[in-house]
Amino acid sequence: MIHDKKEFGIGLALIASFFLALFAILSPLLEGGRNTLDYLDGMFNSISKDSAYYIPAVTEKARALDGNHVTLALKAADAGQAERMAKLFTTAGATVTRDGVKLSVSGDLGRMLHATLTDADLMFKNDGEAVSAKYAFEAKRALYDWHQALTAMGKDLTKQEKFKEAKILRDVQTKAVEPAYNYYDIEAVPMSSMIWVALAALVGYVLYTIWYGFAILFLFEGWGIKLDH
Repeated sequence: MIHDKKEFGIGLALIASFFLALFAILSPLLEGGRNTLDYLDGMFNSISKDSAYYIPAVTEKARALDGNHVTLALKAADAGQAERMAKLFTTAGATVTRDGVKLSVSGDLGRMLHATLTDADLMFKNDGEAVSAKYAFEAKRALYDWHQALTAMGKDLTKQEKFKEAKILRDVQTKAVEPAYNYYDIEAVPMSSMIWVALAALVGYVLYTIWYGFAILFLFEGWGIKLDH
């Protein structure tokens, strides 16, 4: 039984228009068959990428390890990864002995990290072709293997009580390799160039939430359902 037809009608109109707007938001109306959510997701990813470029700072920190000779015992996930890791390290100037999935790596730690950071920088700038040409396998696979190698290196350095080296290596992993891998193929865009679009999206989100809230409010009041304190 409708208690107030006018309020119920307003609520019905609001909820109907809310779902019509939602249908439009989820429809592939934009260039490339994207919907509004796809566009906004890409925009915020591009903005966040522009603010996540820590590679120059990490490279400066890693210079402290130049000339630091280490010998590391590493273990890969499988024989294929062990072979790829061996290629990464030998290209970085290290000496590698492989026995199945186990690798013994000797060389200049600073030089190894410089090779890692160079690859991460290329990937962050979406130049995967340069990385794949260097190793003759897929670029994202190379960066993933660097990440796995760094994890194994960090464990062995910690066992050797080389805590300073392990900390710098961890920074290379989390502030260079991981962002480069996660943001690959995304174009970095400064917030200043998208400020009005970002503000419109945030304001639109707030208004859209209020829109739904008032729709429910008017429907319930039209039914005669009220919340008393």
